[in-house]
Amino acid sequence: MPLSPSGLLDNFLAPAPEDDRVAFLAKHAYAHRGLHGKGVVENSISAFRAAVDAGFGIELDVQKSRDGEAIVFHDEMLDRLTRETGPVATKTRTALQQIMLADTLETIPSLDEVLALVGGRVPILVEIKAETTSVGALCLAVRRSLEGYRGAIAIMSFNPEVCRWFRRHAKRITRGLVMTEGADMDMAAELKARFSRHAALWRAKPEFLAYDIRNLPSRFATAQRMRGLPVLTWTVRTSAQERVASQNADEIIFEQPPA
Repeated sequence: MPLSPSGLLDNFLAPAPEDDRVAFLAKHAYAHRGLHGKGVVENSISAFRAAVDAGFGIELDVQKSRDGEAIVFHDEMLDRLTRETGPVATKTRTALQQIMLADTLETIPSLDEVLALVGGRVPILVEIKAETTSVGALCLAVRRSLEGYRGAIAIMSFNPEVCRWFRRHAKRITRGLVMTEGADMDMAAELKARFSRHAALWRAKPEFLAYDIRNLPSRFATAQRMRGLPVLTWTVRTSAQERVASQNADEIIFEQPPA
């Protein structure tokens, strides 16, 4: 089947990865923010230990501390998951590691701590939370943590500048683009969104996609998968979503063990 103009541009501007760089991605389901629930808090050492013990891969989130260290925490603000308030980025690594996670005796872990715990036993997806185009300091913090780590690991982000930074400054690390599509758009808005997806792909040049399960099946995701980009999908929570994922993705990022 002849490729569309956008498909030709995809091949030229965001070529598919070599198989050996991405083969590990489809060998494990990934516990979203660790295997949490029932008193175990997301992105905690307990959640990561539970995922490792169950043989699942791990997806986790990284923010930057005030002193430039990679901290494992999803939100920009401390309020939802701790008794503290304010932005994560205003506190040092030492201060953050003394803050208790909600209703537990556990503190906020650093990426270094999580890597030491996992020790290469299962693959890790590090989602880098970067809202602006100024991604260098956070990406550098993550790269420092990953230096010397020999386990299967990949970084990913909604922000194409993150993939772009790692492609330039840490090419050995596998890179992914996290994507979601809008809903109920008119034709003009849909055309604009379609172009934006391709533009993000061309800018990022990712080696895999992490796609919103609510958008699958997706023409865009299917086209990228067919030309060699693995597609992971998040966040799978139901058996119905598992069935969709089994037909449209290579592996799942989930918040309950797959059936």
